[in-house]
Amino acid sequence: MAYSRQPTQVRTRGTLLALGLATALVGAVGLLFLRLARWAGTHPGPAALLTVLSLPLLYALVRGMPRARELRRAARAGMAEADAESVAAEPTVVLPPSGPQGDDLTLPLPETTLDLTPDAFEEAVADLCRRDGCRDVEVVGGAGDLGADVLATAPDGRRVVIQCKRYAPTHKSGSQDLQRFGGTCWTVHGAQLAVMVTTSTFTDPAKEYAEICGIRLIDGAALDAWTNGTGPAPWGPAWVS
Repeated sequence: MAYSRQPTQVRTRGTLLALGLATALVGAVGLLFLRLARWAGTHPGPAALLTVLSLPLLYALVRGMPRARELRRAARAGMAEADAESVAAEPTVVLPPSGPQGDDLTLPLPETTLDLTPDAFEEAVADLCRRDGCRDVEVVGGAGDLGADVLATAPDGRRVVIQCKRYAPTHKSGSQDLQRFGGTCWTVHGAQLAVMVTTSTFTDPAKEYAEICGIRLIDGAALDAWTNGTGPAPWGPAWVS
């Protein structure tokens, strides 16, 4: 685990590359369509047969369009979150957390988070947020939570939306977990900082999706460091697993 020095530049390059590829694809499809139109004019019979055979493919493409729009919205929201991080980098005055945990860097948790139920794990993450200066911390996980388990306001004022995944070490959090979270955290919950916390690790496709969409990932090792006070909270420097 290391700190990313230029997260905004990385996301910008990724977005520009995606737009360039999309433009090239649209141009190639348009050229192919013109050639097919000329060919159909001289071969009406085979053209009709080809049209019938291509209908299932067109149906699949139409079904996939909502997912593509969802990913683009999440990516744009991720860029806005990166801009908010650069503003938040200016010095701010943060009051120390109050309560019995305020002077203790280590939250009393079981030896392994796997000893916790999923609900108890969400409560433990919420307690970490309170300990490290968050306000308005609320556990909202459960049926109909639309991907959010913990909502909070970070010490710098950003709205934090966290999803918690209590998985065994051999069960990695995959890209499907990230896609479901990315589809709601920005547009539904109004996140300015989206975080996924897991007790295990993340797959490479999940990390790539998170990088594009601006979702911060905390795996089991980073969670232990956050809990013990040896690593930053999610609203600190950007994480790279």
